[in-house]
Amino acid sequence: MTLRSDAAALLADLVALRRDLHRIPEIGLHLPRTQERVLAALDGLPLEVSLGKNLSSITGVLRGGKPGGTVLLRGDMDALPVTEASGEDFSSTLDGAMHACGHDLHTAGLVGAARLLAARKADLPGDVVFMFQPGEEGWDGAGHMIDEGVLTASGKHVDAAYGLHVSAASYTKGQFTARPGTLMAASGALEVRVKGDGGHGSSPHDARDPIPAACEMVTALQTMVTRTFDVFDPVVVTVGSFHAGTRRNIIPDDAVFEATLRSFSPEVAARVGERAVQVCQGIAQAHGLDIDVTYEPEYPATVNDAAAYDFVADTIRDVFGEERFAEMADPITGSEDFSRVLERVPGAYLFLGACPTDPANAPDNHSPRARFDDSVLGDGAALLAELAVRRLGLLAG
Repeated sequence: MTLRSDAAALLADLVALRRDLHRIPEIGLHLPRTQERVLAALDGLPLEVSLGKNLSSITGVLRGGKPGGTVLLRGDMDALPVTEASGEDFSSTLDGAMHACGHDLHTAGLVGAARLLAARKADLPGDVVFMFQPGEEGWDGAGHMIDEGVLTASGKHVDAAYGLHVSAASYTKGQFTARPGTLMAASGALEVRVKGDGGHGSSPHDARDPIPAACEMVTALQTMVTRTFDVFDPVVVTVGSFHAGTRRNIIPDDAVFEATLRSFSPEVAARVGERAVQVCQGIAQAHGLDIDVTYEPEYPATVNDAAAYDFVADTIRDVFGEERFAEMADPITGSEDFSRVLERVPGAYLFLGACPTDPANAPDNHSPRARFDDSVLGDGAALLAELAVRRLGLLAG
């Protein structure tokens, strides 16, 4: 029996697990109900299980029957602060929380990989670390798990690491895709409070109006992108939150906005935040206003090791057929904290199409209407397990 055929036999159980998780989405680093459900799904497997101290993480170590290296497989578990409108009959039971990014599939798929590999424990030349991670959506769960020792959970440092992410749109169902080098962007958060003096809207000369200056900053940040950074080393700035005032005839004391900054090279990631802060400070000074402005780097770029990418691509083509893999032409501007792992361990991250309809017209990840075809779970679990088996074999020489 192959891993793929064994995974197909597990599919009904994995789908049931995914749908259970979908009904109970939890946000952030603390996911007690999700952790409990995953532990139940792993119960009975020959894993050395440890739980996070400061987050609801689960680390499972499978000891192979023969000596060798260590491979890490990762699945993130957290949901998003989104009220579900997908229409699925297993929709979220909690208002304001939804598995809109497919992490419920990632978790169920990693459970599947654990079951497949546990059945082959005696033949494995080395160990497998299963990284069930909370807090990917802006909470740096990977960083917390690294701080708590996930990369050395087997007693020695991980030799290779792999993970995958499902897509509700963009790719047809069952399509695997990735690229060597930079796969996803680095991200950072810009927070700005422009401070003036409020007054009557009819007499702006008797006040210090923060709104025009804040609006100028929003547009100036776009000019900063095109006039400061090389078009072939791109930067994306999006202001996603802007708040000021209470009524049309009242000049407020302050205006507040927040932006996400995305970039692809370490050099630009190191410069873009500093430059954005300077732009906002300069505009505030020109208007005679005070300002509080901070920039916090979030995740580094997700970079696939070139040799690891070739290994993943060759494995997919061999197991699933040439037509099931396509190389991405360009990186995407989303960010991902698995980048923390890939900074420290050679490995690769990839995408798996899980669109139940036409990808061109489907709601994408993070939409309240996002839907995922969980029939891909068997192939996702089989691939993770196959990568672990083959990589351990190569490490054993």
